[in-house]
Amino acid sequence: MREVAVKVNGAIRRDSMKDNELLLDFLRDKLEVRSVKAACWRGECGLCTVLLNGRLVKSCLVLAVEADGGDVKTVEGISENGELAPIQKAFIEHGASQCGFCTPAWVLASHELLKRNPDPTDEEIEVAVAGLLCRCGTYAQTKEAIHSLARPGQRRQLEKLVKSVG
Repeated sequence: MREVAVKVNGAIRRDSMKDNELLLDFLRDKLEVRSVKAACWRGECGLCTVLLNGRLVKSCLVLAVEADGGDVKTVEGISENGELAPIQKAFIEHGASQCGFCTPAWVLASHELLKRNPDPTDEEIEVAVAGLLCRCGTYAQTKEAIHSLARPGQRRQLEKLVKSVG
């Protein structure tokens, strides 16, 4: 066993873990973060997706020791001051969270997409959420929720900025 410290949704959490323990199991079983879902344990469904040091990862494919000293963010970490984040509200408004089992991973991936790309196309949305499964088939509603928060024209402004710098 080894003692580790991981920042989870802004708070430093300390616990012991085995060297071969998965980040998924560490979050759910040791830290009781239940929004991270355990479904396939093979990286196929994406329902265990979290942000690790700013990068979306499937926590069933990451050893927990890799997060030691790192920063993990789950869907709980995107809200501010106890208020739902805009993407969480959009998922509710557009019915993109039918049974709710896959919703945390989808919301987190969609939130990150909109941070990187404020005006994504359907194709860019599909690429961003590739590897996330939804048993209820809310794929169309998810796109609607993301598009409802898109800022048209923002993409062109970013492209102009990049060209002027480069």
